[in-house]
Amino acid sequence: MTEVTTLPDWTAIAPALALLGTAFVLLLADMIDPDDSNGTALTGISVTGGLVALGFALWYLLAGTGQPGASQEPTEGAIELFGDALVVDGMSLFFSVIITSVVVLVALASHEYLREHPYQAEYYSLVLLASTGMVMVTAANSFVTAFISIELVSLPSYALVASLKTNEGSVEGGLKYFLIGALSSAIFAYGIALVYVATGSLQFGAVEIAIADGVGFDSLLGLGMLMILGGIAFKIAAVPFHFWAPDAYEGAPAPISAFISSASKAAGFVLGFRVFVDVFGTATGVFDWVDAFLILSIVTMTIANFTALKQDNVKRILAYSSVAHAGYILIALAAFTGSVEGEISILGAGMAHLFVYGFMNTGAFLFIALAEYWDVGRTVEDYHGLGNRAPFACAAMTVFLFSLAGLPIGGGFFSKFYLLFATVTGGQELLGAALIINSVVSLFYYTRIVRAIWIEEPGEDLEPGEYPTGLYAAIAVAALATILLIPAFGFVIEYAEIAARMIGG
Repeated sequence: MTEVTTLPDWTAIAPALALLGTAFVLLLADMIDPDDSNGTALTGISVTGGLVALGFALWYLLAGTGQPGASQEPTEGAIELFGDALVVDGMSLFFSVIITSVVVLVALASHEYLREHPYQAEYYSLVLLASTGMVMVTAANSFVTAFISIELVSLPSYALVASLKTNEGSVEGGLKYFLIGALSSAIFAYGIALVYVATGSLQFGAVEIAIADGVGFDSLLGLGMLMILGGIAFKIAAVPFHFWAPDAYEGAPAPISAFISSASKAAGFVLGFRVFVDVFGTATGVFDWVDAFLILSIVTMTIANFTALKQDNVKRILAYSSVAHAGYILIALAAFTGSVEGEISILGAGMAHLFVYGFMNTGAFLFIALAEYWDVGRTVEDYHGLGNRAPFACAAMTVFLFSLAGLPIGGGFFSKFYLLFATVTGGQELLGAALIINSVVSLFYYTRIVRAIWIEEPGEDLEPGEYPTGLYAAIAVAALATILLIPAFGFVIEYAEIAARMIGG
């Protein structure tokens, strides 16, 4: 790989700058032409901005920007900016690709979905501002930067969930999300304060050095680590910090459910990887965060999957599915030992699953957006016979669901396989068994939706309307990516390993 050296260092944050700039262009365009009929132009601006950000992230990642050379240590290739407050490396770029990919799909799918929405410019601007915060989280190198970036994610997300002002479920979901989110932010901030008192610093590298040298305030540091864990667990919707997710996902516009459950989860995990593996990696004697994540992982995937079995609302089923996948990805932290033998590290496996999850989960929620656009209904029973009326979209939904379950129909099969392989290699058979059992359980509720779509007889009033181009295009792209990730998974795991080496080396 050859690093891009002809540009100044600050251009390494070009993906975030592109998203931020697009958000302001949208507001400016709405000021110039506030007509409600300019939805196509607003969608075009949003998709273009997302594609530019995605293009920068891919270009830098493939060019080796911020990544070590063959003779360098893992941390020596990173680009540090603004007094080390930000760091652009293989991991930040890998996660930026995930986030910007989801942004493009969500913006494209929102075109027809928002046709009657009176505040489309504000909607798209909030999506892009939240995305800017997510990309900044991936590059955060201090607790202050991380906290500010998370708040930039959270505040627009609260408004987006509640953006259907005439829908009581949307307003209720947004209010719950805001109240619980405010509490989690306070806990996270208090945890940061305790870490500062114990170590005398907020910059990740300085905190790591202070912990390695011995801080002398083990109780304060341990409590701070516990609170930070709780704040991150809220962002990724891990049990027992998940109770906001089903209501928020159900009430939000379906494209926003896709956005929060995929892109926001990726941002939460990248912060978890950096903070606990890199910063607190030597502090397991103060607070055994590995065992804490082990319990959190097993409890999250188990409770979420068994709760999903009892749901009738398809959106809530996918909400609990999203929580369960947080449990699967937590295996990367729960099984981390500092050195995993074999070609596939546990961190790389978790990051690869996040990459695949971004497409298959987003696609599944966008299918729900299509059903809502047609006013089909929200329960599994309402989906009866939909495959006869919309075969292409339903075929794509089948790919998403079975890939989420881990069947060899999409990239989810390989990402779960490598997670399982990494647990066995790392001597964490309990986590591997939990992954297998819960994947089998999840197959029951995924199959229930597939059965309703293809086998059950349709109701007399089931008659989809027009076929929205944007939604169909987004679903098609997500389905194609999910399928193509089968032959391309070696490429994904290679760059996931590069990302993992930036913190796990």
